[in-house]
Amino acid sequence: MADVLCTLPLPEPFPSTVAAQASLQTLGRIPAHDELMALLREHPVDVLCPQLRDRVDAAVLDAGLPRLRCVAVYAVGYDSVDVEAATERGVVVGNTPGVLTDATADCTMALILAASRRIVEGDREMRAGRFTGWEPGYLLGIELRTALLGVVGFGRIGQAVARRALCFGMRVAYADTTDPPVAGDLVAAVTRSDFATLVRNADVLTLHTPLTEETHHLIDERVLRDMKPTAVLVNTSRGAVIDEAALVRALREGWIAGAGLDVYEAEPRTAPGLAECATAVLSPHLGSATVTTRSAMAELVAQNTIDALGGRLPRHCVNPEAWSGRSHASLLSDRG
Repeated sequence: MADVLCTLPLPEPFPSTVAAQASLQTLGRIPAHDELMALLREHPVDVLCPQLRDRVDAAVLDAGLPRLRCVAVYAVGYDSVDVEAATERGVVVGNTPGVLTDATADCTMALILAASRRIVEGDREMRAGRFTGWEPGYLLGIELRTALLGVVGFGRIGQAVARRALCFGMRVAYADTTDPPVAGDLVAAVTRSDFATLVRNADVLTLHTPLTEETHHLIDERVLRDMKPTAVLVNTSRGAVIDEAALVRALREGWIAGAGLDVYEAEPRTAPGLAECATAVLSPHLGSATVTTRSAMAELVAQNTIDALGGRLPRHCVNPEAWSGRSHASLLSDRG
């Protein structure tokens, strides 16, 4: 029988779907890097289902070979996997695109609203008993109507955020290093900009780019100093897109007005001083955290897993060229 290993338990329908056709082992925790390699050597599996916190590099892949054929990531982002090394070894990598678009866009808008209107600061004031009554200049924030939203990365999630922002009366511009197809309902409502101009002009700058060598620390000290002092920075993509230490300085010294973050450079840790920045709204990687979305993600991981075990290219595969590099006969028994 085929074997599948998950580091953390996945919600239904993953366990029932996969356990019906393969031996499913769930570790129940994130193992250390060396421990994961030891597990794969001692108990080889056909499919590994890791979390974003599991670093699947060449050493882990080699520990899983020759049996390992698929890494099915429970996320749309796959920067935790060395895809080039996987491709060289004939191991396909699957992800979960599409199903978390709306949930992440909702989370982004929540951070935009909270940071722009200083909701979390106000919550702390109320809980500490420091609110003494309404005053004309108390905790003034940014009005979103007619404010310019700058979207960095205009894929599915970036465009979903744009739709929500337009409903608030915001103007929307975007920058992207590729030429993404823009949905018909957005073509006349958004404008394209170069990155430097977008940074200088945006009242809210929101990040929706994958983490690559090119986007690592895309938002650095220079960019933060180029932003408006009244601007808000929001990130629901990957933490390392921002130089977090530079962001702490920017918030402390008032280069920008605030930030809303759902992801962090050294997650789950934050850069020293970030938690003490009053104008930072910090959420613990909640972008896809709805019951509906997490279940839909689990279903895609199950589909990728069953496809690979059945000798088929996983339907959501980021490196299909790896599939032709080795034999992939079906491992599933005929259950009639």
